[in-house]
Amino acid sequence: MLWACVLLPQLALDGVMRRRADPDEPLALVTGSPQRRVLQTVNPPARALGLHAGQSLSAAQAMTRDFAMVDYDADEVERWQQLLAAWAYRFSSQVSLKYPRVLMMEIESSLGLFGPWPVFEKRLRDELTAMGFSHRIVVAPNPAAARVLANAHDGFAATTREALHAALKQMPIERIGLGREVATAFNRMGLYTLHQVLALPRNTLARRFPALVLQHLDTLLGDRAMALECYLPPDYFDTRIELNFDVESHQALLFPLKRLLSDLAVFLAGRDSGVQRFVLHLEHVEGPDTQVPVGLLSAEREANMLFELARGRLEQIQVPAPVRAVRLVARDLPRFVPTHRELFDERPQQALPWEQLRERLRARLGDEAVSELHAHADHRPECAWQPGSVAKSSHSLLAVPRPGWLLRAPQPLTESGVRILAGPERIESGWWDGGDVRRDYYLIETRSGQRAWAFQAVGGGEDGSLLLQGWFA
Repeated sequence: MLWACVLLPQLALDGVMRRRADPDEPLALVTGSPQRRVLQTVNPPARALGLHAGQSLSAAQAMTRDFAMVDYDADEVERWQQLLAAWAYRFSSQVSLKYPRVLMMEIESSLGLFGPWPVFEKRLRDELTAMGFSHRIVVAPNPAAARVLANAHDGFAATTREALHAALKQMPIERIGLGREVATAFNRMGLYTLHQVLALPRNTLARRFPALVLQHLDTLLGDRAMALECYLPPDYFDTRIELNFDVESHQALLFPLKRLLSDLAVFLAGRDSGVQRFVLHLEHVEGPDTQVPVGLLSAEREANMLFELARGRLEQIQVPAPVRAVRLVARDLPRFVPTHRELFDERPQQALPWEQLRERLRARLGDEAVSELHAHADHRPECAWQPGSVAKSSHSLLAVPRPGWLLRAPQPLTESGVRILAGPERIESGWWDGGDVRRDYYLIETRSGQRAWAFQAVGGGEDGSLLLQGWFA
C-alpha cells in the first residue's frame, strides 16, 4: 500500500483567510488568557509589518495597529479538517484524521483511476490551492513514515521499502515522532539521526527505553502494522460563517454565500451525492433567524449553479435586521446522476441545459411562474395538453404522433395540391363535457414539404373540405 500524507501547516489561518474578502489585509490569530494574549500565527502581510507568532498582543499593538485580529478557534480548525476529509474521500476510500492538521490517504488503489502519482499529485495540489489551503504532500508505504517524512520534505515519494529506509535513516531524532524526553536522551548519547539509533543492538534499546520506543521505530520501518480509523462522510452538511460586521444589504452577503456553497459542492463531490434542498439561516443580533429555503426539482452539485439559485432566492426577501452570521444547512442529499451528454456536444458555449435554465427561472421568478405542458387523458387534440407544475409527471394516452404546434382554432385548408400521407384516424370524444366531436384526422403534406394535421367533420357536409389544426415540427 502507498499512503499520501497531506500536511496542512497553517490550517487555522487558511480557514480564516478564505472567508475574508481582502486577502492582502494583515491578519493575526490570537490565543491565550485575557491577561496575556499572544499571536498564534500571522499571515504574510502582517509578517511584513514586523509581527510574528509567539509575540504578545500588547507588543504587537505597540508596533502597529494596522492589522485585524481573530480569536483562534480549535473547533473551527476541526471543522476545516472535516471538510478537507470530505474532499479527500472523493479520491480515496481510506482517509484518516489520526494526526492533527493532516490528511492521510491510501492512494495505491486510486492510481488506476486518477493516473500515475505525478499526475495525481498535481491534481491534489491544484484543488487544494484553489480552495485556499497551503500544504505539503509526501508519499510512503505506511502512514506513520509518511507523516514523519512530511516534517522535512515536500513532494517526496518513497514508493519502495528500500527508498523508505534510506530516507528515514537521514531524519533527525527530534523529527521522527518520539517524545521530547526520549529524543533528548538519544542526543545526550551522541545519537542525532535515526541511522545511528538503528545501528545500536536492539536489546540495548529495549533495556534503556520504554517498549513504545521500539514499537514506534518498527512502525516507521513498516515492520509493525498500524491501525487507522477511516473517515466516513456525514449524512448532512451544516456550516456557518460569522461576519466581521453587521450586514444590511444583499450584495454584502454574496461573498460568504459563495464560499458556503463552494464548500457544499466540495462536500457533495466527496460523498458522490447532490443536494435537492438546503436552507440559508441569516442570523441577526436580535430576533429569530431569517430562513431562506432553496429547493430544486432534481439533485445538483455544481457550485456556480447553486450560487445563482441561492442568490435569486435571497434577492426576493427583505432582510428585517442586520445580519451577523450566515449558516447553511443541507439534509436532503440524494444520489447524484450526471446529466447525459453527447460525445460531441453541439450546444453553444453560452447556452444552458434545460434543467439549469428551469431552476434559474424558478429562483428569479418564483415557483409558480414556471410551468410545463403535460399530457392530459383526453383524445381531443385541443384538450390533450395542459399547463402544469414542472415537478408533475404524466403520460399521454396514445403513443402516436401528434403535432407540436396546434392552432388556436381550426382553419380551412385553402392550399391546393396537398398530399394525404396517412388517415383517416377517427376521434369521437367529449360527450361528457358538452364538447362532443366526431372527426376523421389525416396526416397531410403541402407542396412545400410541410407536414400538418387536418380533419374532416363526420357528417358535417358533402364538400369534403379539410380543416387545418396543427403543424408538425
